[in-house]
Amino acid sequence: MTYEQALAYFESLGKFGIQLGLVRIEALLERLGHPERRFRSIHVTGTNGKGSTTAMIAAILNEAGIRTGMYTSPHLIDYPERLQLGGANISRPAFAAVIEQTKAAADAMIADGLESPTEFEVLTAAAFLWFAREQAEIVVVEVGLGGLLDSTNVILPELAVITNVTLEHTDRCGDTVEAIAHHKAGIIKPGVPVVTGAAGAALAVIEATAGRHGSVCEVLGREFTVTGSRIEQARQVFELRVGQTPPESYSIGLLGRHQTENAALAVRSCQLLAQRDGRLTPAVIRDGLAKAVWPGRFEIFPGAPLLILDGAHNPDGIRTLRQTLDDVFPGRAIMFLFGVLADKNHAEMARTLFRRCDRVVVVRPHSDRAAAVEDIAREIAGYVTAVKTGGTIAEGLALAQEWAGPDGIVCAAGSLYMIGEVRRIVVG
Repeated sequence: MTYEQALAYFESLGKFGIQLGLVRIEALLERLGHPERRFRSIHVTGTNGKGSTTAMIAAILNEAGIRTGMYTSPHLIDYPERLQLGGANISRPAFAAVIEQTKAAADAMIADGLESPTEFEVLTAAAFLWFAREQAEIVVVEVGLGGLLDSTNVILPELAVITNVTLEHTDRCGDTVEAIAHHKAGIIKPGVPVVTGAAGAALAVIEATAGRHGSVCEVLGREFTVTGSRIEQARQVFELRVGQTPPESYSIGLLGRHQTENAALAVRSCQLLAQRDGRLTPAVIRDGLAKAVWPGRFEIFPGAPLLILDGAHNPDGIRTLRQTLDDVFPGRAIMFLFGVLADKNHAEMARTLFRRCDRVVVVRPHSDRAAAVEDIAREIAGYVTAVKTGGTIAEGLALAQEWAGPDGIVCAAGSLYMIGEVRRIVVG
């Protein structure tokens, strides 16, 4: 199987859509010899920040010399981004080979009269097979959707990390914060410590679940606290206090107050792991965190104009993006390249993101679920100085850059599908 054939196979599985549940993935992994049992793991979920937190934990483990895998979703440009070992993507030939083997097991399931696995289930099984084959010691696994019934929830992790909980995926996980938290808390396993940034009603659900499982639950703002943050030379510096100990200083390349919270979760997670692994020294945790990168999350490309890519694609993420723009570029007008999916709460996103002094170019992300640019342009016209519609994403980006001028700031946001395409254009 070639890489192109692997992509065609995934496309054929797309017709099954998203189907929560563990029956298919468990049957598939059984035919593959249960590769998920051949490495240690850390499980990460949450509404926003789970990708950044996953990347930070993996960076720290890599710094410690631990053979570290990282499984994330979605990708920005292509599938191999989702499977990393030692900070490097799986190669396309290796990706095709492991998909081919997983496809054979899936075909055997269907021949036995079982339901076909979905695209994400095949990819998850293939990832676990590759990590096991490559003898990964620890794999940091990001949940795809929810947690309780997500395909990744077949692992028995050493640590469960829940970043935060707000309303999302209400069609699948329930229409209240408590219902969403129930799904997120589904990754908690008996006796496995939990680290979380959740608050309010969501935290109550998570703590109750941890209590039933006999799991210790450490909460950001209670057992460990971010005591301050500032931006120095395009980096963010913050202090973290654990219990009553003196605060310690850390530096990250990811900007935004929310990233200090994600970093705090990553640091505390690795401190707990360090109780059993002497390689995770305080210096290693600090140095590894400083090296963490996560493309497409307030990622700045210097130029004329300056370009920012941010994967914010729900109201909470958009709120965080706006706060970060105000913190890093106070009082500056922003030229937005904006594309959004029709099933998102784009009205609330627009109210939150745009200021009267801003201008917007609306484009259509590469997705069947993308909202029509004319509808979005009409919806946001009352919030900004001016709005235009672009043709392709490339044409929209060129229009936004020209309109902003060499001293301006262009920020692309609203859809990860669009961000991936913009990044492809920028980095080649």
